[in-house]
Amino acid sequence: MDLIQIVLLALIQGLTEFLPISSSAHLILAPYVFGYADQGLAFDLAVHLGTLLAVLLYFRREIMLMLQDWFSSLTPSGKPTANSRLGWAIILATIPVMLVGVLIKDLVEHELRAPQVIAATTIIIGLLLWWADRYSKRSLDITSMNLKHALFIGAAQALALIPGTSRSGITMAAALMLGYSREAASRFSFLLSIPTILASVIWVGKDLFAAAETVNWGDLALGILLSFIAAYTTIHFFLRFIERIGMAPFAIYRLVLGAVILGFLYL
Repeated sequence: MDLIQIVLLALIQGLTEFLPISSSAHLILAPYVFGYADQGLAFDLAVHLGTLLAVLLYFRREIMLMLQDWFSSLTPSGKPTANSRLGWAIILATIPVMLVGVLIKDLVEHELRAPQVIAATTIIIGLLLWWADRYSKRSLDITSMNLKHALFIGAAQALALIPGTSRSGITMAAALMLGYSREAASRFSFLLSIPTILASVIWVGKDLFAAAETVNWGDLALGILLSFIAAYTTIHFFLRFIERIGMAPFAIYRLVLGAVILGFLYL
């Protein structure tokens, strides 16, 4: 990999992982657009690790409080709190994507990475995101999250295994449909990304070590750093401005991207 390719792919992962526009779609399409060879498992692992570190650092205080209350709730004298309930909600919402991921791993990796699939999911989820944002009551905050809502959002997250869907996009849309505010939907989506990305890193890492491929540690370190910076910046500004700008710009971007992909394929 040359320097431009490393920078480009790391920034794509960092910027798109937490925006509702699908990081997997952009990473799959990048080699088609720029003529690069596939970056390989090792680099995918590195840039996902960078985004994981970003969300862990950004939400470090919330995570510590949530873990403290969650562990405390397991003791005989422990009482449920908003933080412990949020912890249980994240655990429950993670289960569907884990189960579905194991069942359709080969299908996702080999059959669903086609540009036609990405174009279709990009457009469909774009329309869903727009509809959910437009007609949601947006009256609930994150402390209203219960296990029923968490399971619904988790089931929606499992659809993100299909490239082009966008994990953040489908989970935000699901939360908006349930009546959560844009900020609450985004915050829960970002917190939910932690176990999901961690599982992905472990899964890809397992395959990487099994393949025993040669890696360039300098390239990986740069990929981690750049994706970390891009992801941290994206989270900060997204949460700061999402209530003001809404989901419409991202829905429009998805529709345009889907149309461009279809144009390249069939025109």
